[in-house]
Amino acid sequence: MTKELRRLTTIVILMFLALFASTSVIQFASVDALNQHPENRRTLYDSYEVQRGSIVAGGERIATSTPSDDVYAWQRTYVDSAMWSPVTGYATVFPSASGIEQAMNAELSGTADTAFFSRIEQILSGQDPRGSTVELSLDPAVQRAAFEAMGSLKGAVVAIEPDTGRILAMVSTPSYDANALAVHDVDALNATYTGLEDDPNQPLQNRAIGGNMNPPGSTFKLVVAAAALASGEYTAESTLPNPASYKLPHAPNMVYNASHGTCGPGDEVTIADAIRLSCNIPFAELAVELGDEAIREQAERFGFNQSFTPPLASTPSSYPSGLDDAQTALSGFGQGPLIASPLQMAMVSAGIANGGTVMNPWMVDDVIGEDLSVQQSWDPTQFGQAIDADVAAAIADAMVSSVSNGAASGARIDGVEVAGKTGTAENDGSDPFSLWFTGFAPADDPQVAVAVVVEDGGGQGQSGSGNTIAAPIAKKVMEAVLGR
Repeated sequence: MTKELRRLTTIVILMFLALFASTSVIQFASVDALNQHPENRRTLYDSYEVQRGSIVAGGERIATSTPSDDVYAWQRTYVDSAMWSPVTGYATVFPSASGIEQAMNAELSGTADTAFFSRIEQILSGQDPRGSTVELSLDPAVQRAAFEAMGSLKGAVVAIEPDTGRILAMVSTPSYDANALAVHDVDALNATYTGLEDDPNQPLQNRAIGGNMNPPGSTFKLVVAAAALASGEYTAESTLPNPASYKLPHAPNMVYNASHGTCGPGDEVTIADAIRLSCNIPFAELAVELGDEAIREQAERFGFNQSFTPPLASTPSSYPSGLDDAQTALSGFGQGPLIASPLQMAMVSAGIANGGTVMNPWMVDDVIGEDLSVQQSWDPTQFGQAIDADVAAAIADAMVSSVSNGAASGARIDGVEVAGKTGTAENDGSDPFSLWFTGFAPADDPQVAVAVVVEDGGGQGQSGSGNTIAAPIAKKVMEAVLGR
């Protein structure tokens, strides 16, 4: 063999090896990413040749595929869609989807790695291809209680098992009908989607985990109290000055309690009573004493500044760094440049209820194959230890007092000791307040932690409060869990 021929042979072999390596990467390492790519039309058409798996909650099929007489072969159908659509999302004939339909697309379409042997069995047995069933952790009775309690209000509800992080309910209102986005008529689909996108109430947003998030108001006092008690320099009985007004440091603005008076009688007030009565001034003072860095670090131990994917991707709740003293004072009662989702505030209450341990939130129990085999399952995982158990117990006691004889009385349940904290958060100028409640029940054996936000003042502008509007919603959700 001549020298030139040997060189040519070597080049051809190297080119073959490079081609083999690149195709191997595409076929194996990159297959999931390519299958889920939004511009991959082939996968879209192929997916409609497969009977997409069902989405199930509490044994009820809330999203199914039925035969269609057009090119797409299968029609996606959603049951009680307004109640479930922020969770299920939608799957359209365009390469787009949302919610569980998007997050669990590989499983629902039968293309996940965990469904490999099921696909082989279907091929060998001559069965039509079929996707896997996704079983959610959400409880239909709790979901309905939350949805009906929200009614025509704008906002969201999240309910979590404190000791597992398992999500029992996730409601966002106003909602939409996912069936209108599952139609195979492209013109009708476009018209519906455009209308939803242009709707000023933004029904496509899942307010439970993101969207245009709200300041958490006085519910954030739980985080500030945790930072104080965890420092070792304060206890629940530590006292703070109790004036009727407070001037922000290095700023002309004044801060007042909701009553525009002092936080109860006396020249000083305990941290526990400031939680019970939901007073702003003591927590503004406490926040400045602690400093923004200590508060931010405590907030992050509860999950702030981090996204969670249970499997829906949440927008991080934000406690910014580098706040000045005036901003830090405002953050002491959940105002200023911080925002939170109901998921995050439910995690705060769940962490307190769980002795200071914060669990990662999750909402998919199992993925089930056509042969009823469990292809995937989820178990509780710990996010971190936010506070010690004794600190959690002290804050929980103050929350119980807030419900039994304080500012969160709207969450009382006969015969059940409830721990809770309300929030009535101001927005820009004369904009309506954002109304909050977060808490858990029973206080001595927590089965559920819940967070509620109601936007636009619950239709009452700046007259509504977290106690009168958000707390009764949370009460109904907790009752639904305890009555299961």
